[in-house]
Amino acid sequence: MHMNVICYGDSNTYGYDPRSYFGDRYDSGSRWVDILARKTGWNIENQGMNGRGIPGMPVSFSKETDLLIVMLGTNDLLLGRSTEGTAQRMERFLGQTGLAPDKILLIAPPPMVMGTWVEDMGLIHASRSLAGAYGQLARKLAVKFADAGTWNVSLAFDGVHFTEDGHRAFARSLYHTLNTLDKDLSVRPHD
Repeated sequence: MHMNVICYGDSNTYGYDPRSYFGDRYDSGSRWVDILARKTGWNIENQGMNGRGIPGMPVSFSKETDLLIVMLGTNDLLLGRSTEGTAQRMERFLGQTGLAPDKILLIAPPPMVMGTWVEDMGLIHASRSLAGAYGQLARKLAVKFADAGTWNVSLAFDGVHFTEDGHRAFARSLYHTLNTLDKDLSVRPHD
């Protein structure tokens, strides 16, 4: 089945390589979006952007979008927003996509760990509680939900960004989750 998928997120969707000083990204063999595209054969657009928080303004997505995968919130927490405030922003954002709820998958990002960007336990606690807040929100809005905190995604020395192995683990778990979440998507390995 041909699917048009948009992955809308921050640097961990973009594929940012934290070892780089200039915002470089991992190669396509080590970015979860590209791995998922190869595995499914779907047309997947990577709309990840370094530093992106949850937009305060509506973002319009093509009506041709079969699935919008949204993973945001880490940068909001890094900027000092509370878990509740971040979830409220996400609720406003998801309500303005113009897409039916069954075409949206909200992913709670893997929680932060101690690292060069994360030296405050409060941030780690906030990032851990985001999954619960997003899970409640997904039920309220009737959108699909996944908690990437359960996917064993390894984070780099900064405590925020996925390692290359983390991207591969994320892609594997997301593929499995898509199979489980929705038989209608008919996710099958692409030869």
